Amino acid sequence: MPAHRYRPAHERVEVPAGERGWPGRRIERAPLWVPVDLRDGNQALAEPMDTPRKRRMFDLLVAMGFKEIEVAYPSASRTDFAFVRHLAESGAVPDDVTVVVFTPARRELIERTFQAIEGLPRTVVHLYTATAPTWREVVLGRTREEVRGLVREAATLMARLAADRPAADIRFQFSPEVFNLTEPDLVLEICNGLTELWDASPDRPVTHNLPATVEIATPNVYADQIEYLHRHLERRDAVILSLHPHNDRGTGVACAELGLLAGAQRVEGCLFGNGERTGNVDLVTLALNLYTQGVDPMLDFSALDTVRRAVEDCIRLPVHPRHPYAGDLVHTAFSGTHQDAISKGFAHHARRAAELGVPEAEAPWDVPYLPVDPADLGRSYEAVIRVNSQSGKGGIAHLLRAHHGLDLPRELRPDFSRVVQRATDDSGQEATPKELWELFRRTYLDPGTEGPVALGDWSATEPVPGEHLVRCELGAGGAVRAYEGRGNGPLAAFADALAAAGHPVDITAYAEHATAEGPDSTAVAYVRCRTGGGTYWGAGQDTSVLTASVRAVLAAVNRGAVGG
Repeated sequence: MPAHRYRPAHERVEVPAGERGWPGRRIERAPLWVPVDLRDGNQALAEPMDTPRKRRMFDLLVAMGFKEIEVAYPSASRTDFAFVRHLAESGAVPDDVTVVVFTPARRELIERTFQAIEGLPRTVVHLYTATAPTWREVVLGRTREEVRGLVREAATLMARLAADRPAADIRFQFSPEVFNLTEPDLVLEICNGLTELWDASPDRPVTHNLPATVEIATPNVYADQIEYLHRHLERRDAVILSLHPHNDRGTGVACAELGLLAGAQRVEGCLFGNGERTGNVDLVTLALNLYTQGVDPMLDFSALDTVRRAVEDCIRLPVHPRHPYAGDLVHTAFSGTHQDAISKGFAHHARRAAELGVPEAEAPWDVPYLPVDPADLGRSYEAVIRVNSQSGKGGIAHLLRAHHGLDLPRELRPDFSRVVQRATDDSGQEATPKELWELFRRTYLDPGTEGPVALGDWSATEPVPGEHLVRCELGAGGAVRAYEGRGNGPLAAFADALAAAGHPVDITAYAEHATAEGPDSTAVAYVRCRTGGGTYWGAGQDTSVLTASVRAVLAAVNRGAVGG
C-alpha cells in the first residue's frame, strides 16, 4: 500500500516538549459531561431528528442527569431554530440544566443564534472556527492573523449581544476546530485573548473546548497537547477546559481518558458514540469505565437497555451487539471456560455477601469476565450464560439450575455436555434454557417411563430391619412378569429384581435434591449405573424421592439397552 502518501503526526503538528504529569495521575471524579447528540450527533444522521424526536432525546438526557446539554445549531436550519424556540417557550429546561447552542464565527449566524435563545433561562453560546493550517488554507482561505481577527470580531459581537440582555444568564464557549492539528501557540493566543475579552472569572468561567476533530495520532499525543494548554492558559481558575474527541482511529475513549488525566474538566460526546465518520467519543463507555473504577459517574445508567432503545428510536441507528456495556451480547458468555468461571464467580459472590451480612446487590463485585454487575445497569442474569457448540459443562449446568432447578452432579455434567454439543453442532444454533431442558428430559428422564423395559406396579417394604424387599412388574415386548428383589436398601432391592429379569445393573453413583422449598416440591434423582455393557446415567423426577430414584435406575437400564 502507498504509505508514503501519508505524514505521521509528529510531522504535521508540533507538540511542545515539557513536563509531562498526566501518566502518573488518576481520574477520581466525574467530569462535566456534555452530550452533543442533538447537534453534532444529529448532523451526522442521514435523517436528522425532527422536533418530537429531539424533545424525546432531550428529556432522556435530562432524566439521566446531564446538567449541560448542547441542543442545536440554530442558524443551520429551520428545524434547529424551531427546537431551541420550543425549549424556550415550553418550559422544558429544568432549573439545574444549561443548554448550549452552536454557532460559527459569522455575524449573521451569531445574530440568528441570539434570536433563538431569547427567553432561555441559562445558555452557553458556543463559538467555533477552524484553526488548523490545512483548514485555514483550503477551506477558509485565511492566514493565521486573519483567523485570529475573525474569532475576535465574532467574540466581540457575542459579548455585545449578551450585554444587551442583562437579565439573561449567558456564558461563552470557544472551540478552535481541529485543535489537534493547530499550532499550540496560536491556540493559546486565541484562547487567552477570549478569556480576557469575555472577562472570565471563577464565578462566570468561559469554556475552551479543544476538539480532536479528526484523530491523527495516538492518545498520548492528544494528552500532551491538552496538558500544554492546561499549564499555560491564563486565568486558569476562570476557564473550564473541555474535550471533544472523535473516533477516526478508534481511540476516542482513550483520548478522552488521557485528556482528563492531563487537566481537562469537561467532555463533549454522544451516547453510544454516534457522530460524523466513525463517531464522537462515547459518553456511555467513558462514564461506565469510571464506574468500574469505583468513581460515581453522576449519571443514571440503572436502566441502560431503556436508554439504548430510546436512542435507537431517536437516531434510527442500531447499537452494535458488542458495544461496551450496552450491547445485547456484552455480558454473555458462550465459551465453556468463561461460563464455568462466571458460574463459580456468582456462587462465590453469593457466599461473600452472606458472610458480610449484606444483600448481593451491595456486596463488593469481583466476578470473572464481568467487569460490572449487569444488574446495576438494569440487565438480568438470564443472558449472561448462553449455550452453543463452544459452550462447556459449567455453563450448561448453570442454566439448568437457574431456570429449571436442576443441580446436576459434577460427574454427570461432562456426559450431558456431549449431548448438548452434538445437538448444537448439528443445528449450528445456540440452545435456549428451554431447549436444554428438553434435551435433558429426552436423554435422562424419558427412558425411565418410556423404554424397552417397562415398570408396572411395584412396592418397597422392609420386612426386617436392614433388609428391603421390592416386588415389581417388569415387561419387555409386551410380556409382563412379576419379580422381586432384596437388598440393603430400596434401590439395591430394585437392582436385584432387575437382575432377576435379565437386566443386571450396578449402581455406582447416586444424588438427589428437591427443585424447590416445601413439602410438596418435586424431587430429582440421578444415578450412574454399569449396565448393558457400559456405564449410563439416568434421572427420575417425582414428588416421592423413592419413586424418582427407581425411575432414574430404570432410565439408566433402558439407555443401556438401546446403547445410550
